[in-house]
Amino acid sequence: MQTAESISADLNAAPYAGPSFRRVDQIEWDDFARLGEHLGHRARPLLIKGAIRQWPATERWTFEKLAELRRRDGSEVLTNFQIGIAEQGQSRQDVIRPIAPYLRSLAQAQRHAFAAGDHLRGLLTAEQHAMISPAETFRLDWSYMKTLPRDQPYISLWHILKEFPELKADFKVQEVWPGLRWDWQYTFLGPGKSVTGFHFDYPTNLFCQVSGVKEFLLFPPDQNEYMAPSTKYDWGGKMSHVDITRLDEQPELAAAFARASGLYARVESGDALFVPRRTWHAVVSSVPSVSLAVFGLTPWQLFIDGLPSVARAGLHAIGLHGRGNCTCHGKTSSDAEIAVPGAQ
Repeated sequence: MQTAESISADLNAAPYAGPSFRRVDQIEWDDFARLGEHLGHRARPLLIKGAIRQWPATERWTFEKLAELRRRDGSEVLTNFQIGIAEQGQSRQDVIRPIAPYLRSLAQAQRHAFAAGDHLRGLLTAEQHAMISPAETFRLDWSYMKTLPRDQPYISLWHILKEFPELKADFKVQEVWPGLRWDWQYTFLGPGKSVTGFHFDYPTNLFCQVSGVKEFLLFPPDQNEYMAPSTKYDWGGKMSHVDITRLDEQPELAAAFARASGLYARVESGDALFVPRRTWHAVVSSVPSVSLAVFGLTPWQLFIDGLPSVARAGLHAIGLHGRGNCTCHGKTSSDAEIAVPGAQ
C-alpha cells in the first residue's frame, strides 16, 4: 500500500491525471422547447445552450449597468465580498463594501480577458472541448489551476432579487423550469480565474450564465465515496475536503479523487445548466462573469431537506452546531484584501 509520501512523489513526478470525465448532456434551447423537456424529472445535469439568450437580463445585467443600481434613498448598494475559496480550508470573514467601483473594474477586466483569449483556455480548452464526442472519456489539465491567483474578492450569494424585486422580470425562469416549488435566487459576480470549491446543494439549481464562461466539474451522488465529504457547516449544502487548487498538497485525497467519474460542462454566455440536488460540483471562471443561480425545492424536498437545514441553521446561530468550522464565520479579512481587480 502506498504511503502519503510515495503518493505525493508520484504526483510531483508526473502530471496529475485526475478523474475521468464525459461531456454533460447537452441540448439546444430550440430543441428543448420543441420537445417539451421537463427538468423536474431529471436526475442528471443538463446544459441548455442558449436558454437565456433572449431574456432581458442579457442586455440589462452588464457589469456597467449593475454598477448603476442604487437603493430607494439614492445611497450606494453594499454587499458581502467573499475572499478566496469558502468551501475548503479556513473561510475568511466576508467584508461589506460598495459594489459600484468593483463592478466597473470587472467590466474593464472582462473586455481585456476576452481580447486576450482567456475564455478559450481552462482545464479544457475550447478547441479540445469542440473535438470531444458525447460518449468519449477524457482528462483535464490540472496544471491550469496553478496559474490562478489566490484570495480574489468575489460577490457570492448576493440576494439581488430580494433587494431589487423589479429585476425579476429580467429572468423568465418558468419558461425553462416550470412547476411548483419554493425557490430563491442568488447572484455571483466575480473576476476571471476564480474558483468555487467542491460542494453539493440540498436544493436543485438552475444556473443561468448571463455573461462570461465557466467550467463546471460535476459528480453525481453515486461518486460520494471519492469526494471526501467534510463536516464544515454550510446552511444549504455539504462541503468536500477535495481542494482543486492544491491537489498536490492532498496526495491521499487526490489519489482517491482520481478514481471518480465526472461530468464536464462548459457554460457560456446565454446558457443555463441544470444541476440536480446533491450533485457535487466545483466551478472555475475563465473570465469575469455575471451569473444567477435559481435554487428550488419541491414541497417534498422542502420537507426532507429544507426543514432539517433550517433546524441546523438555528443551532448554528446559537453556537451549538458547526461554529468555528463553517462557510459563514471565518477569520477577519481586511479592506486591503479587497483590492479592486484590474484597477489601473
